[in-house]
Amino acid sequence: MKIKFIFFLLLTYSLGGVAQEGNLNNLSVREHNIILRETAVNKAGKDVMGMTVNGTIPGPTLEFTEGDYAVIYVKNEMSVETSVHWHGLLLPNFYDGVPYLNTPPIEPGHTQKYEFPIKQSGTYWYHSHTMLQEQSGVFGSIVIQPKEKVLDYDKELVLMLSDWTNEKPMNVLRNLKRGNEWYGIKKGTATPLNQVIARGVFGAQLNFWRQRMTGADIADVYYPAFLINGEESIEYPEFKPGEKIRLRMINGGASTSFWMTFGGEIPVLVSSDGLDVVPVERNKTFIGVAETYDFIVTVPQEGKMEFRITAQDGSGTASAFIGNGAILPAMDIDRPDKIAMMQKMAKMDMKMGAHALKFQPGKDERFEMKEDYGMQMGKMKGMKMDGEMKMDHSKMEMFKDSMQMDHSKMNGMKMDHSNMVGMDMKKDKTMSGINMKKEDSMSGMKMEGMDMFSEYNYNYLKSPNKTTYDKDVPVKEILLNLTGNMNRYIWSMNGVPLSEADNIKINNKEVTRITFNNLTMMHHPMHLHGHFFRVLNENGEYSPLKHTVNVPPMQKMTIEFYGNNGDEAGDWFFHCHILYHMMGGMARVVSYDTPRDPRMDEFPSSKIIEETDKWYSWGLVDAASHTTGFNLMTSNIRNQFNASFEYGWNENLEGEFTYERYLHDYLRVFGGVNIENSTRDSLNEFSTTAVVGVRYLTPYLFNLDVRVDNKLKPRIGLGRSIMIFPKLSVFGYYEYQIDLGFVDDLPMNQDYLSETVWRAGAEYMLSRNFSLMASYDNRFGTGGGLSVRF
Repeated sequence: MKIKFIFFLLLTYSLGGVAQEGNLNNLSVREHNIILRETAVNKAGKDVMGMTVNGTIPGPTLEFTEGDYAVIYVKNEMSVETSVHWHGLLLPNFYDGVPYLNTPPIEPGHTQKYEFPIKQSGTYWYHSHTMLQEQSGVFGSIVIQPKEKVLDYDKELVLMLSDWTNEKPMNVLRNLKRGNEWYGIKKGTATPLNQVIARGVFGAQLNFWRQRMTGADIADVYYPAFLINGEESIEYPEFKPGEKIRLRMINGGASTSFWMTFGGEIPVLVSSDGLDVVPVERNKTFIGVAETYDFIVTVPQEGKMEFRITAQDGSGTASAFIGNGAILPAMDIDRPDKIAMMQKMAKMDMKMGAHALKFQPGKDERFEMKEDYGMQMGKMKGMKMDGEMKMDHSKMEMFKDSMQMDHSKMNGMKMDHSNMVGMDMKKDKTMSGINMKKEDSMSGMKMEGMDMFSEYNYNYLKSPNKTTYDKDVPVKEILLNLTGNMNRYIWSMNGVPLSEADNIKINNKEVTRITFNNLTMMHHPMHLHGHFFRVLNENGEYSPLKHTVNVPPMQKMTIEFYGNNGDEAGDWFFHCHILYHMMGGMARVVSYDTPRDPRMDEFPSSKIIEETDKWYSWGLVDAASHTTGFNLMTSNIRNQFNASFEYGWNENLEGEFTYERYLHDYLRVFGGVNIENSTRDSLNEFSTTAVVGVRYLTPYLFNLDVRVDNKLKPRIGLGRSIMIFPKLSVFGYYEYQIDLGFVDDLPMNQDYLSETVWRAGAEYMLSRNFSLMASYDNRFGTGGGLSVRF
């Protein structure tokens, strides 16, 4: 077997530190033209506006041969600017395709030329890196053939996996920001209180509430369709019995990871993220967002084999059928049991709720966060663990973002990467003689009580050659705690979103080792642009090389890389490839700290960072028989403006305008103006007061409001909503205000005046935007009506 991955191909540098560009070696030119258009499409039973590449979703496969010189023209015929990133390709920084960071955006009506040498072979893909355009359809596959074929197969087939929403992607993100539970209800993955109690898990639910979590989140977005090559079900009858087919799987989903299963004979996994691995038989493989896997399958003599993808949360499937005849079905994947997950995690005494938005973003608290949250080793009595969990750098003394290590004292790091150029591994055409692994079960992290995560590891991936670095190369250690807040949909690293973070400085004279410590209940597929890195697993010196690594919930994953094949210049994007998490702030810029390309002078990099701190607005109207309320909110990560009005049947009118500043996830200070008619049943006279206070999300998810107005009258309010049945929630609110006469005189013989407001009710969700509601308010009595969200 031959790995067609040139690991350390040095290019010539200009004085500015940027690798020279152009076809300097007169390589064979392979040219492609792609056109991006806004087009009406129907992928899930409804005509909606999508974004196509050469008229299709997904776009066409761009084919190259290792050693080619790629020239790609991208024409933007859309009404908005766009971009294209070449995912997994090793190329000059200027052509990486992140708009404003290292590549100019493509304006409407413009054509942009990308050109770079093809240094590798394998299965890769391309997609827009502008906002959420990938979700709308701007993606396609890249296949690079090796100079010499080394695997034995007859034909090949690209299978692009994706998810599809009929909503505008920005509306999806807005809905996530406002905390609407409709997506979980629609998917059937919500865990209302009646189901929790019926399973005898109310104590576990209280534990989650105490840590300000509603439940065990798995996936965020509702998708009406999951697709393979743009279809929910697709047939490939042209493949004949006995033929060996190389299936090139690419997860181009915006936010969905999949389980892949096969009918017929067990397939052989031969490649991961474009690079060859020791072949291993596997019939069930987890593919994270943006990862690629290649399998070799044999078309059955009788019947057609099913290849099936199942969404990680069990909310849907898609299938491709290869061959002819009766269906040989793929393995079924059980839907995750979120209630059982809650119960197991509660028994582990796992601490969750790490801040996604720290009080002091500039203060280094990475190691305190690691010690305080997640899986606490000292508390996990009776647990057995191996695999990735062996590596724990928490005891290392690190005072800054990183630490230098004397690698001469480390064993097992014996390889000089300069010897990896053109490395070969011979094999015969039948794959006999290769040490093929057979996966009867998943090894790795074996933790009693944590079997729900035991399959999410990379121990089945083994490089055919050593991937270690020279032992004398210094190591820079970086700890990144992956943090998130589902209530406000903020995602970050070390409690700091991209908009408040410094660049991660690296250089090509040291190994950069990054440990991801996932403190959330979500998977995070982390992608580093323009690089491959080692994913440290139980295979040690033969740990695989990847460009995207999936970090499972509440677990750790360690990667490391050294140099960048001659392109050690510029800034490279590093982010969670769940698009909505990236837009929520889970990203960084990895920088070689070289001078910026002068061609980028008119494109400020701050704009790509601002995309993760956009303002989102939403509103709510409660129109009932006894009272009508209106609320409007606009918010970014740290700031929020609120406007609310309430009008009762007895002509009691109250309005309030406030500005809030989030000090951290759960605490914000606010100030504003309150307007209320002075006399009930009369709109002739209004009083206006200034208010200041704090709002706090308490343990057990109560919203606390403590304030004082300019007449020095303190007020406290407390509210909570709980879903008790699917679609049905109950809510309550209590408010108490006291006037001690500090400003206004009190009536004779009274030490104070007080006012109490309370309400309780129920809401039944009809759709994402509409609910039926009924409530009792001690001021207005009982009534019912309609709630409208917009």
